[in-house]
Amino acid sequence: MAASLEDDFEFDNQDYYSLLNVRKEATLEELKASYRRLCMLYHPDKHRDPELKSQAEQLFNQVHQAYEVLSDAHSRAIYDIFGKKGLEVEGWEVVERKRTPAEIREEYERLQREREERRLQQRTNPKGTISVGVDATDLFDRYDEDFEDMPGGGFPHVEINKMHISQSIEAPLTNCDTAVLSGSLSTHNGTGGGNINVTVRRVTSAKGWGEVELGAGDVLGPLIGLKVFRNLTPRCFLTAQCGLQFSPRGLRPSCSLMTARHLDQNTMGYLQWRRGPNSAMTTSLVRDTKSSHFTLALQLGVAHSYLMMSYQYKFQDEDQTKVKGSVKTGWFGTVVEYGAERKISRHSVLSATVSMGVPQGVTLKIKLARASQTYLFPVHLTDQLLPSAVFYATVGPLLVYMVVHRLVIIPYTQAQKEQSLELQRKSSATDIAKKKHEAESAVLLMQESVRRVIEGEESKMGLILLNAWYGKFVSDTSQKQERAKVIDVTVPLQCLVKDSKLILTEASKAGLPGFYDPCVGEQKSLKLLYQFRGVMHQVISSDTESLRIPKQCEHHFTQKPRCYIPAHCCSVRMLFSHIFVFSAHRIEPES
Repeated sequence: MAASLEDDFEFDNQDYYSLLNVRKEATLEELKASYRRLCMLYHPDKHRDPELKSQAEQLFNQVHQAYEVLSDAHSRAIYDIFGKKGLEVEGWEVVERKRTPAEIREEYERLQREREERRLQQRTNPKGTISVGVDATDLFDRYDEDFEDMPGGGFPHVEINKMHISQSIEAPLTNCDTAVLSGSLSTHNGTGGGNINVTVRRVTSAKGWGEVELGAGDVLGPLIGLKVFRNLTPRCFLTAQCGLQFSPRGLRPSCSLMTARHLDQNTMGYLQWRRGPNSAMTTSLVRDTKSSHFTLALQLGVAHSYLMMSYQYKFQDEDQTKVKGSVKTGWFGTVVEYGAERKISRHSVLSATVSMGVPQGVTLKIKLARASQTYLFPVHLTDQLLPSAVFYATVGPLLVYMVVHRLVIIPYTQAQKEQSLELQRKSSATDIAKKKHEAESAVLLMQESVRRVIEGEESKMGLILLNAWYGKFVSDTSQKQERAKVIDVTVPLQCLVKDSKLILTEASKAGLPGFYDPCVGEQKSLKLLYQFRGVMHQVISSDTESLRIPKQCEHHFTQKPRCYIPAHCCSVRMLFSHIFVFSAHRIEPES
């Protein structure tokens, strides 16, 4: 429910701030200054025409309501969390006038926790993994002379030699207790087994939890385990685990102890000790930042000792692309891995890794993570280090991905996006029509104020907006059937000019007086052509980007333009501006 509240009120949270053209951190003085200016513009007593007077009264009430909410600390705290609908809920237990904004936020957090607990009662949180191992060594290691006399010997033999399936679900028992049921099945070269486990976890306090595990399998027999987690300090925690496995050879006890500490904001240090079938001491250092992930690990054990180092670089793109490489060396030999990972849809991540080493050979690992389900396909190519196997393992997946991405993924995501946009447009059509009517009314009310602003700016060679467009622009390289979806916002922006300056805050411009959203759900931008000190300038900014014109350097620009158009020649100036704008972008404004 918390998530739905945030979705429902996301637009409303920016509406009042955009209407007043102030920052979300605006002080009371900034709110008052913007409120006074808009009141002077929309005050009903300034208009004699009955229709304009009625329109001005509606807009004046909206501005007054926005100022009343944002100027009151209690209402503003509720509005920032819930939006306008949060102020309209009858009998809401948070709205008590004696509460401070901090207390309101604490109450909200308490109610959110209760909603999360109710959601937890209905959630199973399923997680699963499917791994399919493919033996493709016949592609590179085969000897043709051995197969000449066999039927079908001319074709390589590729087979599935192992599989593993695991699944788990959660069942909340109380607010503190959760039961987890998990099971797995494995098979390798025709032989396999499975097991099932039941775990009951209890959260003892904000600093720790404990769980008891019971398991049974057709190979090793029953299992009893206990695990405890505890935060020792705000920067350090400890995990202890012990178990008792009943096997045909008798009891097999095991235990482990791990402690971790935050070395700095992005670095963690781990120290782990294990006693049992695979006894070892492991220490590792993990550093995770916005652009990279680095791991250094050292393990000392009787049968398993190694040194491992891995590095992952994260590209700051929309697809969250990552490239990674690692090297691991120990008693078993040396393994080098490299690969890439990329987000292919909203809930799916695809990765491919090439692993090569001695004596393991070359293996291609393909992994697809879809929500809480994981699909693994390790393809063993050769038992030797053959350059041809490394080449095809590297180039093959890349070419296949490029073809599939171009022919399948891109058309599918575009179709999904268009379908989502169409649904969004239909659901908001009534509201957008209302906003459009309000914007047209606001523009009519601004005409007189804009005339005075232009006269004042012309008298001092100040800031005059020749043309301003808001919406989705289409460049000359775009498809011909695609048309721009923009609206003319020259009047509303000229009305906001004060002392030869235009300042817009970091918020969607659709909430500004005289604006509305011409293309719901699509990326929008603002394009302006203006004159300052007799010089033409052009600027383009994104929808939520702050804007301040003229720029600082333009105050010091003294060179005269080659073709100066007098400020008083409005018709010639507007004609020139239209030619200037239309030559840069093909714009077809809405009728």
